[in-house]
Amino acid sequence: MGLTRPVDFCLHLPIRYEDETRISRITDAPWDQPVQLELDIISVSTQYKPRKQLLVLAKDDSGEIYLRFLNFYGSQIGQFEAAKSSGQSVRAFGEVRQGFFGAEMVHPRTRFVGTETPLPSGLTPVYPTTAGISQALLRRRIGSAMSGMVWGEPIDSISLAALELWPLQQALNYLHNPPVSAPISQLSERDHPAWDRVKFDELLAQQLSLRKAYQTRRSVGAPPLRTTGALAAALLKSLPFGLTGAQARVAQEIFGDLQLEFPMQRLLQGDVGSGKTIVGALAACQAIEAGYQVAFMAPTEILAEQHYKKLQHWLTPLGVRVIWLTGSLKKAGKLAAQAALHEGAQLVVGTHALIQDNVEFPKLGLAIVDEQHRFGVAQRLALRQKGCNPHQLMMSATPIPRTLAMSYYADLDVSVIDELPPGRTPIRTRLVSDARRDQVVGFAEKRLEEGRQVYWVCPLIEESEALQLQTAIQTFEELSEALPSRCVGLVHGRLKPNEKAAVMDAFVAGEVLVLVATTVIEVGVDVPNASLMVIEHAERFGLSQLHQLRGRVGRGQWASDCILLYCNPLSPTARERLRIVFEHTDGFEIARQDLQLRGPGEFIGSRQSGVPLLRYADLEKDEHWVEASRRVAEELLAENPVAAEAHLERWLGSQAELLKA
Repeated sequence: MGLTRPVDFCLHLPIRYEDETRISRITDAPWDQPVQLELDIISVSTQYKPRKQLLVLAKDDSGEIYLRFLNFYGSQIGQFEAAKSSGQSVRAFGEVRQGFFGAEMVHPRTRFVGTETPLPSGLTPVYPTTAGISQALLRRRIGSAMSGMVWGEPIDSISLAALELWPLQQALNYLHNPPVSAPISQLSERDHPAWDRVKFDELLAQQLSLRKAYQTRRSVGAPPLRTTGALAAALLKSLPFGLTGAQARVAQEIFGDLQLEFPMQRLLQGDVGSGKTIVGALAACQAIEAGYQVAFMAPTEILAEQHYKKLQHWLTPLGVRVIWLTGSLKKAGKLAAQAALHEGAQLVVGTHALIQDNVEFPKLGLAIVDEQHRFGVAQRLALRQKGCNPHQLMMSATPIPRTLAMSYYADLDVSVIDELPPGRTPIRTRLVSDARRDQVVGFAEKRLEEGRQVYWVCPLIEESEALQLQTAIQTFEELSEALPSRCVGLVHGRLKPNEKAAVMDAFVAGEVLVLVATTVIEVGVDVPNASLMVIEHAERFGLSQLHQLRGRVGRGQWASDCILLYCNPLSPTARERLRIVFEHTDGFEIARQDLQLRGPGEFIGSRQSGVPLLRYADLEKDEHWVEASRRVAEELLAENPVAAEAHLERWLGSQAELLKA
């Protein structure tokens, strides 16, 4: 459970509270609400039908009730038998409900008591726990830790008063031992001044660790990439399009960062189709002109290959040597790519194969990571360690809501491309029941007659009896039969890379008119002639995926549609996801609502983020505390670094090291 120090026990706070300060009578107890009864035992029996269970009949002066235990130990039977023989009472805490033989409690919490056993003087805290750790043990350990703890305050009493925060000692004492008069619902929902203090301190620790990581990065040397900008200017001159104002602005921000003597760590955000790749290419030009190498890493081979072809098309005519390195290359291909790197090839594009031990960069100056949230912390760190503290540009088409950026990405500089290139046509989103699938096929045929192309996306490759989902292979066969005069292609993650590439090339060239695919085409694919996206079982996809897939169309001059095929019945969450993507096309608004639906841990991918997730604060509800903790963190680091370090140690201990990645 991660509880190793006394302070860990003190900061292990209840998930809810129960009122064991009063005894109810059986006949007066409200049903389906937690109550405490004090009972005498009448009989104890073990039943075997319909399943093995322990049944205890008990009474008070108002009536009788059954206590039913579906999971029990032999020792429990002995305890109840002994209490019955000695006349000892049992206190049972749980919900009273109507059973087959009358009133019953299923799996109540029980405690054997004597006639003089006092009732608790305050509410009973219930703590998060795990198998083998009882509430009683946790309460003892927490009580022991609290009694010996001396709490130093990270900020002075004047600042506490200005923020209207309780002293920490008072807040923790209240949360671990609330009086009987405490508002139980407010405490359980973490909507109380005592909780405010805990949330603030947790957010302050997070902000301190991120600001420290930011400062540490600025103290490390990196090659300043100072150039005339001639290569970038030549690239811009060769393009058939001009930069948008937003692209020009963020390119200038990156250009400035790359000239500094500490490593850039910038997150480039932009909605689907906003033109992040050309901004990355301009950054690469600056590093290459300064005499350094650039690594461009993407999470999938399809996306990496799209980048490779685009960058090769743009930069090879300018004299830049662009090479391709991926795990699927045969040994000879890998050796040739590694030899080219040693010979000074300026730009290498690939997947996580770039971070393997045997890949060496003589002079890596810039690492560009696309769809950075798909890589684990260790993977991003491994790429950075390939060079001498290279600059790092992370790109993401999954916009990060403001509160999340303030909380989890505070150690990064963030650039946002907040406008789309001209010529992007609005995409109409339609929700269609799977029962009308034939009509959707007819609509697709109409688009094909107009000379357009179609994406048809499925969530699984092979049939799963458990999920009963339409599969890519079955859909490919059905569409091939329904559209016999049209060339239908199939691409999914289990095809060999050269097979995938052949189908994708044929689709780009207009030879394949309908592309049936799994989500391997989620990002990076750019076919302006495709004007229809059909997504099977849209209710199975996340909001970010739906928005990304929708962004594959609307890239040409023709009106485009995205049809979300769904199967009834829909769960409330699936219904809400489909509503959000139907009503909104702005990726930042979708991301904000996605954060509300999923919470920060799932949104950023807690397994991969490397950032200790917040246990008590809620980024949406507690945004004002995020703002306040940011301000106080900066003041504390500047004016009282010793107190800042102590606060970090209290809340994060060794976890603070994770944030540096």
